[in-house]
Amino acid sequence: MTKLTTASVLAFERNLDISDAVFSQYNSEDNAQTESFVAVRTKSVRGTISNRLKNNVANDPAKLDAEIQKANLQTVDVAMLDNSNNMLKVGFTCKVLPFNGTPSVCNNQPYQSKLTDVVGEYLEENGVEELAKRYAANILNARWLWRNRIGSESVVVTVRCNVDGEEQVVSIANARQLSLNNFDGNSEQLTTVAGWIASGLRGDSFIMMQVEAKAHMGFGQEVYPSQELVLDTGKTKSKELYVVNENTRQAGMHSQKISNAIRTIDTWYSDDAAMPIAIEPYGAVTTLGTAFRQPKAKMDFYSLFDSWVLKDKKPAVEQQHYVMAILIRGGVFGESGKE
Repeated sequence: MTKLTTASVLAFERNLDISDAVFSQYNSEDNAQTESFVAVRTKSVRGTISNRLKNNVANDPAKLDAEIQKANLQTVDVAMLDNSNNMLKVGFTCKVLPFNGTPSVCNNQPYQSKLTDVVGEYLEENGVEELAKRYAANILNARWLWRNRIGSESVVVTVRCNVDGEEQVVSIANARQLSLNNFDGNSEQLTTVAGWIASGLRGDSFIMMQVEAKAHMGFGQEVYPSQELVLDTGKTKSKELYVVNENTRQAGMHSQKISNAIRTIDTWYSDDAAMPIAIEPYGAVTTLGTAFRQPKAKMDFYSLFDSWVLKDKKPAVEQQHYVMAILIRGGVFGESGKE
């Protein structure tokens, strides 16, 4: 019998297909609540020197004074509400595609057959309800607003979904009251949205959700779209914000950033996890500079995945959830050449 090996070419399509988000604004005190888009504009400022200086400069008053007198000129993008508007509206769509463990690309048919069997057994034993509940919680708690959530007084989240030809609507009056640190909550709204997601993952229904948040930010306050990665160091702007339409300069948020927030469901990386982290093969959190799932501890995706598929070593049910969430996330997982 030929020994089963990992496919050298192995990839999965994402099952939560998320659009970019667009930013609009309006005045909550205006009965008409006429909306307009939030525009990205350029601002030039003369900043002060505030970075950490070398000791020979910091400890010499004359050199420090000379350094401080230098102009720190900056040209940056900003996005702000108009002075006549106090509400930020952000909307995106989320399509849920069926998940059965079949890779989009695989060049090893025996491996694909075994992988499909492993996923099928998981789905039969556990279903997708736990993962769907966690995805739904992150949609309803507005985690995906990121800094805009932190700077808001209140956030109303509304989710619409056409189920069997009938539009259903779920609304949360103040998403800021929902926890970001655990998934213990339960409500009718959460059960409904989780049911939609589970139905889509099982392939029972075509699920397309329209998600919208209305955040009370304050008149004229700054809001926070995605920031573009500036690779050309010769550009004049030190910060560029994402625009969904170059003609109108309407502010937006990358689908990847929204996706990262919705899949921030991993509390299984540690027995005493202080917070959920995004589903990543090594549990990477770039803002903390830490990989919470180390291969040395056999807690990373590849260690768990290979042991399960190649050696029939089924991990604990929590780690099974994690492995399946990685496959739902999508990516390229083929075996690379080893040194």
